[in-house]
Amino acid sequence: MLIINKISELQSQLQNERQKGHSIGLVPTMGALHEGHASLVRRSVSENDVTVVSIFLNPTQFNDKKDLERYPRTLEADCKLLEQCGAQIAFAPSVEEIYPEPDTRTFSYPPTDSVMEGAMRPGHFNGVCQIVSKLFSYTNPDRAYFGEKDYQQIAVIRRMVTDLGLKLIMVPCPVIREESGLAMSSRNTLLTDEERAIAANIYRVMKESLSLNAMVSETHDYVVDNINAIEGLEVQYFSIVDGDTLADITSWEDAESIVGCITVFCGSKPIRLIDHIRYK
Repeated sequence: MLIINKISELQSQLQNERQKGHSIGLVPTMGALHEGHASLVRRSVSENDVTVVSIFLNPTQFNDKKDLERYPRTLEADCKLLEQCGAQIAFAPSVEEIYPEPDTRTFSYPPTDSVMEGAMRPGHFNGVCQIVSKLFSYTNPDRAYFGEKDYQQIAVIRRMVTDLGLKLIMVPCPVIREESGLAMSSRNTLLTDEERAIAANIYRVMKESLSLNAMVSETHDYVVDNINAIEGLEVQYFSIVDGDTLADITSWEDAESIVGCITVFCGSKPIRLIDHIRYK
């Protein structure tokens, strides 16, 4: 597996692959890789001739500097995992390589990027669009792979792909969960064993809400109240939304696809965890 740090080297390598008629898959990551990421990489390897995995902790999508500072950094272990999964290229650039000067571009796709994470983390999705659009331009992939744990992020990037007229296939991949049901996340490494066990209740309660046969508002309150009742957990938001537009719904008849998206603070630090469940 090649480990590439420079954009020019990456583009040169991929140009050679293109000349051979090879298809290219891209898996964008911020590092601290786990089995969820590995599932994306293996999917790309099975569907493309060449798989590029970016490892870049993007500063422009963090509105909280402390969150950026404590985000796990495990480049050596990441590269070992990628090699085991069959990736051909790991692209691990510096911040200076990606942002030699400030990126002043703005992306706006309401309501998709203005609710939930967009409301709680101003500028977050603009930063996501900045880095993902750059990665798309560097690699010109045939397919790009994203984990559905970040459900809203996929919806925003899909809007961006359409807006920019990019010719690539977005490939959403299922959430990979720990045995307890906790969605795998790089942030899970920041949890103690006790906090990890407590965090498993997030998905448990959401799963229970599937069988309530209740109104949307009652379902919402059930999830929030039952998670908040668990010591060590505090819901920041739980939104039941149209699965395509992410607009809030008030009735199960409001949309063909309905998803519940949640963010919960766990532990004393606290660690911010996101998850979702599909109702329809």
